Amino acid sequence: MTPLRAHDFGGDGPQLVLLHGYGRSLHDWDTAAPLLAAAGHRVLAVDLPGHGGSPSVSPWTLSTVVERLADTLDAHGVPEAVVVGHSLGGIVAVEYARADPDRARARAAVDLDGFWWPRDRPGGAQVTEGLLARAGVVAPPGFIEGQVAHSARSGIPADRAEAAARAAARPLPDGSWQTLPRRETALELVDELHNLGELGVTAWLGGVERPLYVVQAARRPAPTPGMEWFDEFSARWAREVSDELDALSRDRPTISVDRIDATHPMILETPELVAKLVAAFVGGLPPG
Repeated sequence: MTPLRAHDFGGDGPQLVLLHGYGRSLHDWDTAAPLLAAAGHRVLAVDLPGHGGSPSVSPWTLSTVVERLADTLDAHGVPEAVVVGHSLGGIVAVEYARADPDRARARAAVDLDGFWWPRDRPGGAQVTEGLLARAGVVAPPGFIEGQVAHSARSGIPADRAEAAARAAARPLPDGSWQTLPRRETALELVDELHNLGELGVTAWLGGVERPLYVVQAARRPAPTPGMEWFDEFSARWAREVSDELDALSRDRPTISVDRIDATHPMILETPELVAKLVAAFVGGLPPG
C-alpha cells in the first residue's frame, strides 16, 4: 500500500481530514486549514489519487479511493475523523461516511458543493467533454497566468490562485505544465461519478447514517461569453439540488444544509467563512 500524499497542518482537538476538488490539490486548503487548526482542530489535508503528489489508482472507483484514504489515515495514526471535502472531495467525504464503519471511521462528513449528475442530464455531456479535454494535457508556459485570470472572476486573490494552480499541475523542464489528473485516470473517474449520479441526490445522501453537513454555493459565477449553455446548465442543476437538499434536511435530522454567498471554488474564494462554518458544525457534534 502506498499512502496518499498528505500534509499535517497541526493543531489540537477533533481530527479533520480535508479533501480537494477535481484537478486540484491539497494546497487549495492552505488558507482555510490553518484557521481550522487555530480554532481547535487537528488538521490533515490529503491529495486524492491521481492528483497533486498522490499516485493514481486503477480502476479509479470511489470504493478504491475510500480504501486508499483509510489506509492513509491509518499510516498517519488517525483513528477517527470528520472528513471535509470540496467538490470531488465532498463526494469522497460522503462515500467515506457511507462506507463500512469498521474500515472507514468517519465521525461525520462535510460536503462543500460536491454533487454529480446522471449521464442523460441535458448539457451534461458537454461539461464532461470539457473536463476530459483538459485532463492530462501539456499546457503552455502561460497556463498558470490563465488560471489566475480565471480565478479573479470569482474574486480569488492572485497570490492564492497562483500558489494553488502551481500545486495542482506538474512543471515540465521547458516551462510548460502537465495537468492532472492524467487522461486515463480522468476517464475512469468521470465514469464512476456518472454511476453515482444515476442514484440521484436524495438516494445518495439518504444512505448516510452519520451526521452530514452540506454547504451549497448560492452565487452563480459571472456569465462567460459563448458559454451561455453552461450557465443555464449549472443554474438549473443547482436549483434542483437545492430542492432535494431542503427536502432531505426536513426529513433527516442528521443532515444539515447551508447556502453561502460564494461561487463553487468557495475554499479559495471565502476560506474564512468555510473554516467558520466547518468549525461550528464540528463543535455542535455529539461527543465522540
